[in-house]
Order: sequence, then C-alpha cells, then structure tokens
Amino acid sequence: MSTTYDQLVAILAKLHDAPPDRIGPDVTFAGLDVDSLTMVEISMRIERDLGVTVEDNELQEDLTLDATAKLIDSKLAQ
Repeated sequence: MSTTYDQLVAILAKLHDAPPDRIGPDVTFAGLDVDSLTMVEISMRIERDLGVTVEDNELQEDLTLDATAKLIDSKLAQ
C-alpha cells in the first residue's frame, strides 16, 4: 500500500477505536462505523497532516480506505 494509505490508517487509528484487524484497504468508513463527526475530524486531520483539503462531499462513508488514499494522492499531484 501507499505511504498515503499508511498515513490515513494512522489518522483513523488516532481518531476512531476501530480494531486493527478490521482496518484494510477495501473497508469503507461505514464498515468501520465511523460517524459524521469523526468523518469531519478525519478530513481536518488529513488537511493538517497531509496538506491537502478533502471536501465534505468527497469524503463519504461508502468510500474505501484505498479509494480515499488515491483521492488524497490525486490532490497532492495537482
């Protein structure tokens, strides 16, 4: 997996008590029971830690962690 993916997992682990065995590239935020407040916190942490803004409408609960990492990578490449 990409470095961005690893950073996303680290952010998720800090902000959400998901068991590590449930976190994987094909898991969605909904699959991890991430609520809307935590989604906002994740978005803010992505901006702070990775230097990229992910809009609320882009970070959806049905998005996989791998797709989220790819979204971040595409924004970093711009």
